[in-house]
Amino acid sequence: MSVPTLLVLDDDPLPRLGRLTGRARVEHADATTLAERLPSADVLLVWDFTSTAVRDAWPGEGPRPRWVHTASAGVDHLMCPELADSDTVVTNARGVFDQPIAEYVAALVLTMAKDLPRTLELQREGVWRHRESQRVAGTRACVVGSGPIGRAIVAALKALGITTALVGRRSRTGIHGPDDLGRLMARADWVIAAAPLTDETRGMFDARRFGMMQPSARFINIGRGQLVVEQALVEALTKRWIAGAALDVFETEPLPPDSPLWHVPGLIVSPHMSGDTVGWRDELSAQFVEMYERWEAGRSLTNVVDKQRGYVPGH
Repeated sequence: MSVPTLLVLDDDPLPRLGRLTGRARVEHADATTLAERLPSADVLLVWDFTSTAVRDAWPGEGPRPRWVHTASAGVDHLMCPELADSDTVVTNARGVFDQPIAEYVAALVLTMAKDLPRTLELQREGVWRHRESQRVAGTRACVVGSGPIGRAIVAALKALGITTALVGRRSRTGIHGPDDLGRLMARADWVIAAAPLTDETRGMFDARRFGMMQPSARFINIGRGQLVVEQALVEALTKRWIAGAALDVFETEPLPPDSPLWHVPGLIVSPHMSGDTVGWRDELSAQFVEMYERWEAGRSLTNVVDKQRGYVPGH
């Protein structure tokens, strides 16, 4: 009996797949060879989760992988109509990034509240300047995106004494629906974007939404860059409609050296690293191997993405 063919869309360093020796024929592809190799693969591991090569290479009619797994929480980089309409199962890395991203958001909240960027600047200048900082306990946060990452952020912020509202695609127990977003943003000291990128969420944080926020409020995006109309955020910060912001994701990545975002007052820029802690690639490898073993045994897969919605549905 032949073993299944596992095709890996490569990124460096490669995934640790030693446990699958003899159980999968592991082949490798990059953006230039993916299209020709996809029809002969049973499983596709999208290890290079920043690549959009799958969208361009996915076959229409004819042979194609039965299962696609992406080593990321988001699936917008690989979804296309042909894949969405096929019988191929798509899974993601849900569960690996939740706590690290929540910790990162908490760190950003404290960094802005305690004015740490200015403290470091003054230290470099050798200037002793006493200032008062903001108490975070008792402030309000609005977290947009009710998946595991959003829920982990809520837990981290509540531990800091922040009153937190969670907004999802629909209203249910403990979660507000989209109709409440404007009201909650208008009262929030912290607005955190943690939503998946879908047709409904693309560009949702625009000039109108930034105009709803308090002048003392701050905005954080750890979801997807395309959730935000970047020029609208630049204007909101430059005109001091809001007090500050932090972006870990961007419309174009890496952020070009000539991007105005590098120099916007009150904006913290980080290079899409909020979920990447020491050993994260090993966690992604181990998660995939465990899922492969389920698939190999004919058991149902976890983290199955609703391909029409673009994310793993909640319970």
